[in-house]
Amino acid sequence: MLTPARFAIVASWVTAATCFVSAVHGGDQPGEPTAKDIQPLIDKGLVFLKTQQAADGSFSAKRAGPGITAVVVAGLLRCGHSPKEPAIAKAIEYLEKSVQKDGGIYDKALANYTTSVAVMALKEGNKDGKYDSILKNAGNFLKGLQHEEGTTDLSKLNAGGFGYDKGSRPDMSNSAFTVEALLAAGLTKDDPAVKKALEFLSKCQNLPSEQNKQPFATKATADDLGGFTYVPDPKDSQYATPGGGLRSLGGMTYGGLKSFLYAGVDKEDTRVKAAIAWIRKHYTVEENPGMGQSGLYYYYHTFAKAMDALGENPFADAAGKKHFWKRELFDALVKRQQPAGSWRNAADKAFGETDPNLATGFALLSLSYCQAKK
Repeated sequence: MLTPARFAIVASWVTAATCFVSAVHGGDQPGEPTAKDIQPLIDKGLVFLKTQQAADGSFSAKRAGPGITAVVVAGLLRCGHSPKEPAIAKAIEYLEKSVQKDGGIYDKALANYTTSVAVMALKEGNKDGKYDSILKNAGNFLKGLQHEEGTTDLSKLNAGGFGYDKGSRPDMSNSAFTVEALLAAGLTKDDPAVKKALEFLSKCQNLPSEQNKQPFATKATADDLGGFTYVPDPKDSQYATPGGGLRSLGGMTYGGLKSFLYAGVDKEDTRVKAAIAWIRKHYTVEENPGMGQSGLYYYYHTFAKAMDALGENPFADAAGKKHFWKRELFDALVKRQQPAGSWRNAADKAFGETDPNLATGFALLSLSYCQAKK
């Protein structure tokens, strides 16, 4: 029989348990990962990466020049490791040796991509202005790779964008990387190169507007409206729809939103609101929307950067369900880490994430945004 005295005791137990759960889960931000939660994943990742590092300090350089090394360095530095730690210092030294006379940071190809990610890495390690000159020169180099507007329809379509190298067809992914790098290199949000890049990104959005008058945008399905695609040309895209439109992709949409927010575009801007609306409809940490498991870790890192810049936590999806995205992303990464400490995407078809060095670098970058803010 539950007497009043016993009831009082049980009630006190319930209250204490409730308070404990509330304390553990951070009140209205339940279960956000702490540094203590995240550190074991980072440590295991670093142990794995040390077994993969080449004698010259690089990671997977034969496949991508300094690009993958830069992703790894940026991830480790953002996760709190010092640039003076031997393995990281050696990787940074390799990046420094990859600086060319023209200011780019590349080997033989992928000059835009590798310079952009190297800028992000060196920015994270730029203590006391050590890399100011390298960053400035790299920014000028990247500006020189930007497509200018010509007289043909194609040149007008490509204007403002960035591809893998000078003269190569621009795409959404490279252009988003470059916007982030230009800003990291010290360009202002009002710099013409940044403004022109945003014009190209706008042409990759499934949204008819003053900034995008491409025919494909008017043919976007309700499911694609507001999202971003890879290249804004159905004739040159594997993501064309039967109706003449282009499929929106998760990694590209978060990359577009990130770029707009980083470059100071107002959250009330029609393009930003449309991108957020698409994300609410397609919110997930289980796949890269529009591409399934392909490019999953690339998706995680653009997801994390965009959500961090947006500043909504919890984030409500289109059905009104609230998602504590830091916890959900952290949990997704926890269950995918391999016993040896790496991440790898065996299902990847387009992003090279079968290489565990690249997948692990992206995973570490993503983890760096998961920790609860103090």
